[in-house]
Amino acid sequence: MQELTHFVVCIRNEGCEDLHLRKLYPQLPDESAARSGFIRVIDESGEDYLYPEGNFLRLDLPEPVEEALAALPVAG
Repeated sequence: MQELTHFVVCIRNEGCEDLHLRKLYPQLPDESAARSGFIRVIDESGEDYLYPEGNFLRLDLPEPVEEALAALPVAG
């Protein structure tokens, strides 16, 4: 599994029924996707997929919070 970079919150899910509004998702680094306006997140299936960047807001969480969230099991 790739290293998490941040957590994002879903603010839009039109056309992406597998995303839930106001839910936190772990984001994985993917520079190629970012250049095309997408981000890679681990969704409800427990797998990582590309979604439109505009569906999420990046959260700037304190490091201990990010570490605690990253240590939790991923849904799936």
